[in-house]
Amino acid sequence: MKRRLGLLALGLVLPLAMTACGSSDDSADSSGAAAEGGGSSEISYWLWDSNQQPAYQKCADAFQAANPGLTVKSEQYGWTDYWTKLTTGFVSGTAPDVFTDHLQKYPEFAKQGQLVALDDLIKQDNVDLTQYATGLADVWKGNDGKQYGLPKDFDTIGIFYNKDMAAAAGVTQEQLDTMEWNPTDGGSYEETIAKLTVDANGVHGDQPGFDKTNVKTYGLGLAGSGGALGQTEYSTYTGSNGWTATDELWATKYNFDDPKFQETIAWWRSLIDKGYMPTLEKTVGAGTTQQFGAGNYAMVTEGSWNTGAFTSINGINTGIAPTPIGPVGHRASMYNGLADSIWAGSDNQANAWKWVKFLGSADCQNIIGDAAVVFPAIPAATDKAVAAFKAKNIDVTPFTDQVKDGNTFLPPVTEKAAEVGAIMTPAMDAVMGSGADVSTLTEANDQVNALFQ
Repeated sequence: MKRRLGLLALGLVLPLAMTACGSSDDSADSSGAAAEGGGSSEISYWLWDSNQQPAYQKCADAFQAANPGLTVKSEQYGWTDYWTKLTTGFVSGTAPDVFTDHLQKYPEFAKQGQLVALDDLIKQDNVDLTQYATGLADVWKGNDGKQYGLPKDFDTIGIFYNKDMAAAAGVTQEQLDTMEWNPTDGGSYEETIAKLTVDANGVHGDQPGFDKTNVKTYGLGLAGSGGALGQTEYSTYTGSNGWTATDELWATKYNFDDPKFQETIAWWRSLIDKGYMPTLEKTVGAGTTQQFGAGNYAMVTEGSWNTGAFTSINGINTGIAPTPIGPVGHRASMYNGLADSIWAGSDNQANAWKWVKFLGSADCQNIIGDAAVVFPAIPAATDKAVAAFKAKNIDVTPFTDQVKDGNTFLPPVTEKAAEVGAIMTPAMDAVMGSGADVSTLTEANDQVNALFQ
């Protein structure tokens, strides 16, 4: 029997059919208490995804209606600016009361004392952590055993593809649904990528005369080198080749020196050499959504959170396919779950908790599910999201099946994530962009592991 990956190995498989437990009635306190504990009636809240902001504004409206006298001021910043402003805010005392947090970020924030441990508040208000899909609350428990966030959603990886390009190349949905890959010849997945690649003369990547130096449409897009995480870039391949970045949560050793990782990256890099995937240099200045919309990419591996962005591109008939089956015998997807955290420097923590509790409740997560933007952490709300996408004629089962089938694995949750990234990003850039041998990743891994000694 083949060993499952990540969450399954950790006992954290996420059954979508799981029934939500507990009532969300206690998430709304009609007493108002605008200045409870000396705090402000205005709760500041930050998030980074502009696609989700309208839905969370609906949550804010519902919260405010249930809590007269309290208001939520939401601010949205792009990914890079978000974390820069947040860390600057910690130092300057201007960080928000509540913010959307990430598994790669919170360990350092907790270690620095920037996050409020929620355990006493959870116990005080009888918040039932079992209402969330199995494992979602557990990963927000730090290595000190304290809870630093309430789950809000989860995401997986799939393939967005141009239906018209696939049809023109003779690639069927059935073929896309059954693709397999291996690090030796790429399997039927690489064959499909080659078919979907077209040079400036209209010659496909699997045809004689293909000019890899003059490509019009790449069969597979590239977002970047992936650095230490590779969530939307390489993780589905390394995961389905039996590799994990670390052997456990809160590990002090990374595995970038593992032959399984390096052979996978060598194959992935070969797609650039063959002209099937753009060079790293060509990814600068335009994201995968823009490149896909411009017809430069026929397929991209991307996160479920971008479903709305890809399926709403004018003039593009977008389909969703599952990631390919790898050498381990099944697909694999990184599974990331966000949460909302309270800043320890906030002087409005009592009201901030009211908002966090509401964000983590069925009342808010059902609103998010109906908005069809992401998959909420409460399974019944996820069902609403699936139905809402279906009503828009969007089949999101390639994303949800990863969870249902137990083929998900966690990103590395460790301390020193920023330092790890500072080492691995240039190392991966060198391999993917400058042609450095994958064996150089062993030296980078040694540097990473030295951080923990």
